[in-house]
This record gives sequence, C-alpha cells and structure tokens, in this order.
Amino acid sequence: MHFDQFGLAFDYPDSWALDTTDSAGGQAAVTVYSPEGAFWSVSAHAPGGEAAVLASAVVAEMREEYRDLDSEPASDTLSGRALAGYDINFLCLDLTNTAAVRTLETEDAIYLFICQAEDREWDRISHVFAAMTTSFVAALAG
Repeated sequence: MHFDQFGLAFDYPDSWALDTTDSAGGQAAVTVYSPEGAFWSVSAHAPGGEAAVLASAVVAEMREEYRDLDSEPASDTLSGRALAGYDINFLCLDLTNTAAVRTLETEDAIYLFICQAEDREWDRISHVFAAMTTSFVAALAG
C-alpha cells in the first residue's frame, strides 16, 4: 500500500493498519500497526529546531513509563541522508521490547520516526520498518 497525505509519503504492507488520528491537531503524523501489535510512526515537526532534543525527549518520555529502559545513540544513512537517534530496549508485560527512534532534518521539517516491537516480532519485521523508512526518504527526493 502507499500512503501520501499531510506531506508524508511512504509504502507499507497491505496487512498493516494505518492510523492518522494524531494528525488532527495540525501536526502531520501517521502510525502503521502490524497485525501482531508492532508499530512504525512518522511525524513532521517545524524546521529549525534541534532534532537531537526531539529524539532525547522521546527517550525521556519512554523512560518515565519503563524505568528499566536501556538506550544508546544510533544512526543510519539512507539515500545519503543521516538519521540520528537511539536504539532502545525495555521490558513490558514481562516481554523484552526493542524500539528505534530516528530523526531526519530537511529544509521543510524535522521528521521523527519511531518503531517498536516485542523482540520476537522485531526479529521478523525489522526489515519491514527499514523498508518503510527507506520509502519515506526516497519519496522526499522524488
């Protein structure tokens, strides 16, 4: 499937559910959920801010919810663009979970990507998260 609204465009699997309710407040935001409960989310924030502060705020918010959270700085490069943020591990309902938080700065916006899954599902679908992010970055260049 292809999503293209609110200035956000990306491909996602047919069997995943799309939620745009976070875009109601004027901020462009979309979350896509796997049938097993994992999610990938992208939101656009005003340009000119500090992407590192945005990513750190997400980690701090998650740490409030999950006291045993471990995080480490991480980055990826897609189509020549740097995406910086954090890799996160935590326990939820006695299951280990992994999340990735990345930001992408452009002239038009700072994009925030968050993906999260229980570890067994992460092992099966992390490549799907990567493909969705790659399709988003490719659409920016398009």
